[in-house]
Amino acid sequence: MTSRLASTGAWLRARAENLLAAMLAVMFSVFILQILFRYVLNLPIGWTNEVSVIMWLWMVLFGTAFVIRDHEEIRFDILYSAVNSRWRRVLVLTTSVSLVVLFTISLPAVIDYVTFMKVQKTAYLKIRFDWLYSIYAIFAVATIIRQFWLGCQAIWGKDSTAIDPTKAGSGV
Repeated sequence: MTSRLASTGAWLRARAENLLAAMLAVMFSVFILQILFRYVLNLPIGWTNEVSVIMWLWMVLFGTAFVIRDHEEIRFDILYSAVNSRWRRVLVLTTSVSLVVLFTISLPAVIDYVTFMKVQKTAYLKIRFDWLYSIYAIFAVATIIRQFWLGCQAIWGKDSTAIDPTKAGSGV
């Protein structure tokens, strides 16, 4: 059962990466199209800017919610590497509890605001803002779940690997 769940999770993560790559391709394509129309054809178009902004918003929040791994997230590596394993777990637990509490407290207001935004639409494509901003509510729920899991792991004694700031990379 565990291996089947792990393989399903890996497949879903790969599809999330594919979706993120597609968003990047769309954003890049409309950016090039915008340059072509504005500077070559001298015919500025506004919808390309709108699509670029939408793709950027969704890429950042969707990617953070579903693609970025825990060890790829921004942390206070200097502080984490300066303490032993026990204190590192305390720091992880403190951060996790704080984020779970803050995101949980803000979640009803976030959902209320996103649903309220159905009254407005984007200027060029006439996409309802509640559809565009729904990714933030999804991001908030995913963050609550992820941080809750990290906090549980810290309580159970699972320590993240020792952090070496001199070997920081791009997550690859």
